Amino acid sequence: MATDAGNPIPRFPAGFLWGVSTSAHQIEGAADEREPSVWDAFTAEPGRVKDGSTAAVACDHVHRHREDVALLAGLGVNAYRFSVSWPRVRSGKGLDFYDRLVDDLCAAGVRPVPTLFHWDLPADLDWLERDTAERFAEYVALVADRLGDRVTKWITLNEPAEHTLLGHALGTHAPGKRLLFDALPAAHHQLLAHGLAVRALRASGASDIGIANSHGPTWAASAEAADREAAEFYDLLLNRLFADPLLLGRYPDGIGELMPGDVEADLKVIAEPLDWYGINYYAPTRVGAPQGSEIEFGGVTMPAELPFSVREIEGRPVTDFGWPVVPEGLTELLTTFRDRYGDRLPPVVITENGCSYPGVDDQDRIAYLDGHVRALHRAVEAGVDVRGYFVWSLLDNFEWAEGYARRFGLVHVDFDTQERTPKASYHWYRELLRAQGPTA
Repeated sequence: MATDAGNPIPRFPAGFLWGVSTSAHQIEGAADEREPSVWDAFTAEPGRVKDGSTAAVACDHVHRHREDVALLAGLGVNAYRFSVSWPRVRSGKGLDFYDRLVDDLCAAGVRPVPTLFHWDLPADLDWLERDTAERFAEYVALVADRLGDRVTKWITLNEPAEHTLLGHALGTHAPGKRLLFDALPAAHHQLLAHGLAVRALRASGASDIGIANSHGPTWAASAEAADREAAEFYDLLLNRLFADPLLLGRYPDGIGELMPGDVEADLKVIAEPLDWYGINYYAPTRVGAPQGSEIEFGGVTMPAELPFSVREIEGRPVTDFGWPVVPEGLTELLTTFRDRYGDRLPPVVITENGCSYPGVDDQDRIAYLDGHVRALHRAVEAGVDVRGYFVWSLLDNFEWAEGYARRFGLVHVDFDTQERTPKASYHWYRELLRAQGPTA
């Protein structure tokens, strides 16, 4: 097991969830066995994906899921976060696949933790339309009715912030709309869909429900007033806009009036009580005043007309995606949330944390994970109620607009042969879990 100055990673509380995460569109393949999603339409447009690839085959997980469950069992995780494909369920036979997957996970002693929406919206639906939230609740009820006898922990949505920003505001992800602030209805309707999904799950008898929101500290580029104001606005858009309604039952000042419909009534649905709050953490963001030109950052072009600019965090190692490696940002984020939301913050689960590096002997990934697990433990020591940690990701996969160029997996996938090869980080994580001891 990797150590820091010779010290082993401290023990986490009994009952802690140790897992890995994936998503349907990124690994499942078998595109001809489901209805099309917005990502199918997006990747069919030339230039949308950097290597011109699609997820039609990806990791062929639908046909190889037993091999992947065996990898989970060998890893020693006690939970597996995957997503259910709404387009696959609508095809009529999709729930049969998830039935088999859940059965196999349970037989392997791995707790299934499904996410009900991870960006692969059916192609005929649109988050700009309120009706999509209603359709989502109907789909959730269908999945819960089929899997709820074995699934005891649920996630409604994954990263509505990124799906809104990248898919609807900047157009770099599906559905490829570049609406800037006119994308806010997509955020509201996803949050409303979450609340309706919580109600549908509760009606089915579910009692362990959360969401997976992406968050990170926002650091002002300088002490200048213009940089501080820009950083505060960015923090509002990427953090508070998606946490305040869920945890406080209200939007940040000035945001609610920009949302469609009867916002006050919708907020009562959005703020349905959660059993736990999922956080996906990758890095802080350094933000300053607008600079009057487009900026390329982390593979995304930030338009000049935005009222902020994202700056480089200097003096830090970066992943091959160009993301800075800042483990202490995770401690800062969690203690900030504790202080900001107090007793309105339920127990926290880190639903994603990981990095992209090439190669099978991935020592950089080991160093990254080691640092972040230690940072997480420091948050626990500081009094944050953290109940679990999921590495992104089990497998190398289709990394959205980056195609197959970025590898986040603990397991290397040869996309020509579909051969799986556990990386050094897989073996490191396995040893970490053995050292943690029984978690039940």
